[in-house]
Amino acid sequence: MAAAMVQMCCIYRGMLAVRNTGIRPLIPGLAPLQLRAFSVLKEPTLEENPFYSKYEDKIAQLRRLKPQEFEACMEKRRELKRQPLGQSKQAEFIKLVEQEVENLGKRASGSGGFSKDKTLGSILNVDMVKEKTAEEIGQIWMHYFATKDTICAIIPGEKFETMSNRGKNCPTFLYALPQEEGYEFFVGQWSGNELHFTSLINVQTIGQNAPSQLILYHYPELQKDKGIVLMAAEMDHKFLDVTKAQCLANQVQLFYGTQHQETFHLVELFNHKPADFKHMSVIAELEQTGISHPRA
Repeated sequence: MAAAMVQMCCIYRGMLAVRNTGIRPLIPGLAPLQLRAFSVLKEPTLEENPFYSKYEDKIAQLRRLKPQEFEACMEKRRELKRQPLGQSKQAEFIKLVEQEVENLGKRASGSGGFSKDKTLGSILNVDMVKEKTAEEIGQIWMHYFATKDTICAIIPGEKFETMSNRGKNCPTFLYALPQEEGYEFFVGQWSGNELHFTSLINVQTIGQNAPSQLILYHYPELQKDKGIVLMAAEMDHKFLDVTKAQCLANQVQLFYGTQHQETFHLVELFNHKPADFKHMSVIAELEQTGISHPRA
């Protein structure tokens, strides 16, 4: 039973979702996610959250240096826990998330090791590749990052156009990163051609001071002439490794670049009809589409 337990970092009040891991689809995407819900008498405290240890130092520092701000964050958390989050009444939860991540993109320079105003020219000599084909540029890009502890991608121009336009209208979304303990949720916030991620528990406990833990930089300089958009990333390696960063990046293309309107509809719900959004729908979509995702 313990191996099948999926405990979300956003605790549903009095409920635990359990996934039957013994049933696996032969063809990814054809079998629905099988979930059962069990009532529990004791609601986990912040310290009992399976991902608390990752952020314990930052939380302790906020508690020590800014006790009033910490208590305000915890009071918001207590208010949210009184809401039926496992159901459809989640407007206040989404509102809080949106408020806390509104300026997330502006805080990238304050994250350890992250660059400010990172340009394509700081990585690639654009003039020297003008005569090369999109395929050749892609090979150069992938070769450059092959030995670096990060992720990169070459995105077709049309797909990025779709993702970018959707990001302007729906800039925020909740991503589920599989872990041994269950699913850890990350908030993704578009800021121009950058996409900033921070964990949901980070947002809930640190609030507006929550730093970016992963930034995806998209470079559209070659989109018009070569039909490609280059992507590179920076991450806080204390919280994410390359495999987990790649999982989040894959989900961006899944939810924002999809041709299936019902998949992108989850993003629309999160941004425009939060009362109808359900966290478990994100997990169900990942399971049904067969996205390869890591375990810690």
